[in-house]
Amino acid sequence: MKLARLVPVLFVVLAIGVTACANTVRGIGRDVNETADAIGDSIN
Repeated sequence: MKLARLVPVLFVVLAIGVTACANTVRGIGRDVNETADAIGDSIN
């Protein structure tokens, strides 16, 4: 009975964790891209 209640909670926690990771990776990608653009602009 406890397992039946625990599984949906674990799925919600997992979904939130995956969403947080995706946002973090996306943010890192933007930061790297902006840094590369700034370096390119300073070279030119």
